Amino acid sequence: MTPRLTSAMLVSALVRRADAAGGSAMVLARGDATSGAILLLLLERGANPRFVEGGIGPDGERALLPSGPKELADEAEAGAYWRRRRERDGDLWVVELDIAGGERFAAETMNLC
Repeated sequence: MTPRLTSAMLVSALVRRADAAGGSAMVLARGDATSGAILLLLLERGANPRFVEGGIGPDGERALLPSGPKELADEAEAGAYWRRRRERDGDLWVVELDIAGGERFAAETMNLC
């Protein structure tokens, strides 16, 4: 088995790398420090909200996968979605990441590509 970084370390890396790259990242909810799932709310300049999270892709490898509603009308709808997820999974981390190319950025940081 290949050792993996803890969820807390991955979230910390996302926040630090986003800041260093001129973007922003904010932890909206803290989950289990060791193995909590990480749900990312991706934005580009505050627009185009979408959710992704780590999972197993069609090729059987770990990857970032789309999650949540296909289209989000506004920030309130996005907040309602992740709050419902947290009600069912208290170990879930929720991170808002506002940076160009968010999917690629997150996949590189979380070593999913």
